[in-house]
Amino acid sequence: MTVSLQGLPGRVLRILKRSKKFVEKIDHSSKLRTNIPAGLASAAPPLGSQLGQRNINIANFCQDFNKRTANIKEGIPLPCRVKVNSDRSYELTIHKPPATYYLKQAAGIQKGRQRKGEVAGKITLKHLYEIAKIKSEDPPMALHDLETICKMMVGVARSCGIEVVRELDPNEYAEFLKEREKSRAQFEEELRLAKENKLLRTN
Repeated sequence: MTVSLQGLPGRVLRILKRSKKFVEKIDHSSKLRTNIPAGLASAAPPLGSQLGQRNINIANFCQDFNKRTANIKEGIPLPCRVKVNSDRSYELTIHKPPATYYLKQAAGIQKGRQRKGEVAGKITLKHLYEIAKIKSEDPPMALHDLETICKMMVGVARSCGIEVVRELDPNEYAEFLKEREKSRAQFEEELRLAKENKLLRTN
């Protein structure tokens, strides 16, 4: 159904035109939330696809991101929030690396627990406090005090299989990591064999 504007008073027409301009300025685009490795933004999927869907100039974005993260070790995952404006410009907010990254670094491990109840690594309360201080700089943490953030970090550590202790003997921990590496290699080998056996049964 088409509604004719002819015959409407001039004042009403002016209000409608102003309303139309206001509606056109509303930004209906969704905010992009993604992790991008420091210094390695590229047009390849998934980032290129995500930017393209939002009509962002991919080459300019990648150049901007890589320049802004040039002082960070290449490859470190960085949570990013990208708000797209109606004129195709964007506002890029780069957060600190995820808590899991810092926790694994502090524990000296690359992977978290693989089996329920497994202790994948250990960190001290001092490590936890320092990580909480770093994460407190992220905008989402602005409303939390340091004690609350520390408790949150304890929860994240537990989900990774990282145990938080008061003190850690370097020699004992080095031995622990060696044994854990052997156990992890054995577990991965068991998974590989189980996968091969499953494929043989299905064929």
